[in-house]
Amino acid sequence: MSLKNKNIVVTGGSRGLGLGLVETLVADDARVTVVARDADALESVRARLGVATISADVTDETAAHRILADVRPEILVLNAGATPRMGRLDQLSWADFAIPWETDVKAGLYWMQAALNLPLKPGSRVLVGSSGAAENGSPLSGGYAGAKRMLWFMAKYANGIAKQKGLGIRFQAIVPLQIIGGTGVGDEASSAYARAMGIEPEAFLARYGAPMPPRQFGDHLVAVLDDPQYATGFAFGLKGDTGITVLEGEAA
Repeated sequence: MSLKNKNIVVTGGSRGLGLGLVETLVADDARVTVVARDADALESVRARLGVATISADVTDETAAHRILADVRPEILVLNAGATPRMGRLDQLSWADFAIPWETDVKAGLYWMQAALNLPLKPGSRVLVGSSGAAENGSPLSGGYAGAKRMLWFMAKYANGIAKQKGLGIRFQAIVPLQIIGGTGVGDEASSAYARAMGIEPEAFLARYGAPMPPRQFGDHLVAVLDDPQYATGFAFGLKGDTGITVLEGEAA
C-alpha cells in the first residue's frame, strides 16, 4: 500500500530509531504525528520535518487513549522505550532491573489496549517494537530482554483479541537483530559489552556485520508497511546486512 497521506502515529519518534522512521515516512508523504516527552526535541523535529507533535509520557494511560481518539491513526508504531541500566545480574537493584518493564511494557500495554478498545478502524496496523534480545537474551541489561519478549507476546495476544472482536486490526512485532550505534540504547549497550570484553565499542558493533543506522531501520520498517508480501506476517527481523527476515508468519 502507498503511505502517501496515511495518518501515522510514532511514539518515541524524536530521536534514535524512531526519528529515522519518521524521516522515512515524511519522505514518503505520510502524515506523521510524533509522540515523545522532550518538548525541545519535538520542536526540533517539527521545525525540520513539518510533522505534528504531541508532548506526552507514553506510560500515561489516559494520554494513550486521548491521543489515539484525537488523531485516529491508520498506522501506529510503538517505538518508545527506556534506556536500560546496564550491569550484571548480581549487581542490579530491582528498580534498575525493572526499568524496561515500567516503561516499555507498561506503555505497550496501554497503547495496545487503547487501539483495541477505542478501537482503531478496520485495516489499521500496529507495529510493536521488540528486540533481538528477546530471542537471545542480554545478560548486562537487566530485565530488557524479558520486557522485549513480553511485548512480542503482547502483540500476539492483541491479534487474537482483534480477531475475536472482528476489529480488522493487525499487530506486528518489529525485531532489530543487532545493537544499533548512534541511539541511546545502542550506545549504552555497546559500551557496556565492549568494556566487559576489553574492546572498543566500534569493534563490538562490528561483530554484527553491516551497521543499520536509524534511517535504514526506517527504510526497512516502511518496506514492512508498504510491501504486500509483509502484510500478513507477524514478526519481522531487521538487520543491516540481511534486510528484512520473516521470523513468524501470520499470528492467530
